[in-house]
Amino acid sequence: MTKKQAVILSVLSVASLILALLLSRRFWFRLDLTENKAYTISPVSRNLYTEIPDQVRITYYVSDKLASIHPVPGEIEDLLREYAAHSRGRIRFIRRDPVKANLVQVVEELGLLPQQIQTVERDEASIATVYTGIVVEYLDKTQVIPVVFALDTLEYDLTSRIRALIRETEREIGVIVADPEKQWSEDYGFLNQALAQAGFTVRIISPGDEIADTLPALFVLGGAEESDEWVLYRIDRYIQGGGKVLFALDGVAVNAQYGLQARAMTDGGLLTMVSSYGARVKPELVLDTSALTLPFQSSGPGGSLQIRLIRYPHWIGALEANSNPDHPLSAGFAGVDLFWASPVELKAPPGVEGTVLFSSTPDAWLQTRDFQLNPDTSYLFNREEPDTRGQKVLAVALAGKFPGWFRGKSKPLRQGSSGELPDMPGEPGESRIVVVGDSELASGYIQYTRSQRNLDFLLQAADWLSNDDDIIGIRNRVPRTGRLDSIANPEQRAARMAFARIFNVGIIPLALVVLGLLLAARRRRLTGPSAGYTGGTGAKEDNGNDV
Repeated sequence: MTKKQAVILSVLSVASLILALLLSRRFWFRLDLTENKAYTISPVSRNLYTEIPDQVRITYYVSDKLASIHPVPGEIEDLLREYAAHSRGRIRFIRRDPVKANLVQVVEELGLLPQQIQTVERDEASIATVYTGIVVEYLDKTQVIPVVFALDTLEYDLTSRIRALIRETEREIGVIVADPEKQWSEDYGFLNQALAQAGFTVRIISPGDEIADTLPALFVLGGAEESDEWVLYRIDRYIQGGGKVLFALDGVAVNAQYGLQARAMTDGGLLTMVSSYGARVKPELVLDTSALTLPFQSSGPGGSLQIRLIRYPHWIGALEANSNPDHPLSAGFAGVDLFWASPVELKAPPGVEGTVLFSSTPDAWLQTRDFQLNPDTSYLFNREEPDTRGQKVLAVALAGKFPGWFRGKSKPLRQGSSGELPDMPGEPGESRIVVVGDSELASGYIQYTRSQRNLDFLLQAADWLSNDDDIIGIRNRVPRTGRLDSIANPEQRAARMAFARIFNVGIIPLALVVLGLLLAARRRRLTGPSAGYTGGTGAKEDNGNDV
């Protein structure tokens, strides 16, 4: 190679490297080996540029001190840069340290929350105030994620907020807590926090108050006995106008405060109206071998109190294996914990499509009368099992134009009120309904079972009711560790445990012994007295010496 050729080759190599660096800003590649590609943004997020007329700016406000001692800010930055890389210039990403940029007051006014962490430098511990939050800006509108320190739901939170900005819509959901003994702020605090984190604005609607036609979705929690016709008319009119509703209803009233007494619900009309839509919540209780663990306080020897952890078949762990993978709401189903659930009978009327979302295991059974709930009388739990054993439907989804419960009837009147209810819409609109046979799935009981999956299901229901089916898929891509009690059948669980013991204690050590013996035999064969025998001449070779 001549000197001129070497110079040309060096120049071309440098030019190729510069070109590759420039192209790397336009093309993005990430090797993601997780089952659901949880660390690569989904097609929904990659194709956001098709929905964005003007540029969206994503600013990640993170303290350099935090980024220098923890890997998560770097992972968050990688994901945000991936948004920009796929956006064809429609999304701009910026990273800033609020302290260095002198923007502390500005970011706190936007809603970013300072966090305190403990740091150790030169053997001295100190408390540092840091920031890690995201601000999304589009035209003159802003969405804020006050604190972000994990990738679990970041793509869902970010994509849903970008969509809300560019569509000029508000992620809003109404809630009717129809049980007079419950309060939203006290009994549903976990759900309230989860909805707020997902970017939903929650509108609390008192039973019987007006439900705005523009409300995207509505949760009705309980109230089978208390809801009068005035309340029912409001809900029915909302559905007739195309409103979408999740009903979490009980068929059996359980008094958990006084001896776990139970009785069939006295229907005030809500259960009958929901049944006319295609989902009947039956006045029965489902018990299942897929049971949750209940901390139960009972009297011990000498009148002492003792707390026992027991498998309680009235508290059901609905499993992924018993869900419907073909429906957006239950595809990628992580499970739901239910507390004194009632079975749901699906019978969709003409023009309505009904789908089972999830069911019990095939080993479930019912209590249809003389309800026994107290763990001290667990010997009575199985009295009806031989006659009622089988899989029970626990939640259903319906979509279409629903028959109006009050259509053709006179408007209800409320005693002491001079107001008049508005007329029904002329024609029913396309609507969606979800019915779960348990009003407690989002109440304070989830603190006992750490039921984050209940909140995930309800957030996905809010998205499905709001017609954001593809957004649900993002949340389903979050990697899950699963539960150790996912095998509910005692015989199957015992068989799996026995196999694990045999495999780990017996088969693996035996395989190692056999492998060792085979290797030892092979070594003897290669190094033994006859290893150098050539055969046929009666001669042997010895280290290259003459025979």
